[in-house]
Amino acid sequence: MAKLKKMILFLAIVAVSIIGSGVLFLNLSPEFGGKATEEQKRVYSVSNNYQDGKFANKGNVTVDMSFRVMLKVLKGAFKSNPNSRPKEAIEVQKIDSLSLVNYHSETRFIWFGHSTFLVQMNDKNILIDPMFGDVPAPNPIFGGQRFSRELPIEVAKLPQIDAVLISHDHYDHLDYGSIQKLKDKVKMFYTPLGVGIHLQAWGVDKDRIVELDWWQETKLDDLVFRSTPSQHFSGRGLSDRDKTLWCSWIVQSETENVFFSGDGGYAPHFKAIGERYGPFDFAMIECGQYNKLWPDVHMFPEETAQAGVDLKSKIIMPIHWGAFKLSQHSWTDPVERLSLKAKELQIELVTPQIGESYVLGTSGVESSAWWKD
Repeated sequence: MAKLKKMILFLAIVAVSIIGSGVLFLNLSPEFGGKATEEQKRVYSVSNNYQDGKFANKGNVTVDMSFRVMLKVLKGAFKSNPNSRPKEAIEVQKIDSLSLVNYHSETRFIWFGHSTFLVQMNDKNILIDPMFGDVPAPNPIFGGQRFSRELPIEVAKLPQIDAVLISHDHYDHLDYGSIQKLKDKVKMFYTPLGVGIHLQAWGVDKDRIVELDWWQETKLDDLVFRSTPSQHFSGRGLSDRDKTLWCSWIVQSETENVFFSGDGGYAPHFKAIGERYGPFDFAMIECGQYNKLWPDVHMFPEETAQAGVDLKSKIIMPIHWGAFKLSQHSWTDPVERLSLKAKELQIELVTPQIGESYVLGTSGVESSAWWKD
């Protein structure tokens, strides 16, 4: 009996320690970001997308988080899929820091995998959804490692950044560690409503943050940044679901028009954006991490192609793949399925290797099919 009591006491101490550590982590870890003040909530209440203290999709489309669905998610997470990750680490093209600093030519895009881009446009450096971390999670134990062992260039060697565009606050798009490394070399941050609160909590000055609602726009010298709709959700912790807005982005110069989808399911907003602001010269569109359990907040590859048609884009590029495993499909499934559908719909597709520069208006970077090597 004495041994049983000691065992129960030991287990109770372990349980309390685990719970206590979890509570401390959730409340003290900076990765979870900031929280809106009552004054900020009053500002957000003016938005048509803000209802009952939360942001909402058009038509109130939500993610089904029922117990039944969660069981299926957990079952899928433990299901073995040998092709969900590359068998070997992905090779990336390395970038010379001086080549970035000295670049003064046509608009070009450098993909870092997943949804992260460096865009060099009109002699400005623009980072989109800068996630340079190894794991898309608040702690390494909660996520899988990046598919590549290294980035095309170290964050410290990036040039001065004129603008950072953030689509929403999920860990695979807004990374605490990346912001800490970047914040002192970035002039301005542009986010959907509420996301600036995280940046402020991480030491970014308020006067360097611009928050926009859907269909709002702002200028940076000769460039226009437009926040446009997406169909997704937000949240970094257990109690902040949909407390910040999500969006897609348009970057427009006097001669070029570029679209970035952020995350989101296929919906009529693509056609609305295309009719209002298209045609686009280039569109970076989500194509990865899809699942039949969440069809409304992530697109299947065939829908990615159709979104490109809706946007009236001359060229499309698949994003949200090639770096992390966040669903159960094989890691090459997104680009292979999209390639077939793009040919069927007769829309031009480019698929540069991670680190490879794509100069706007050129073609041919899909021919290598680097993911098959």
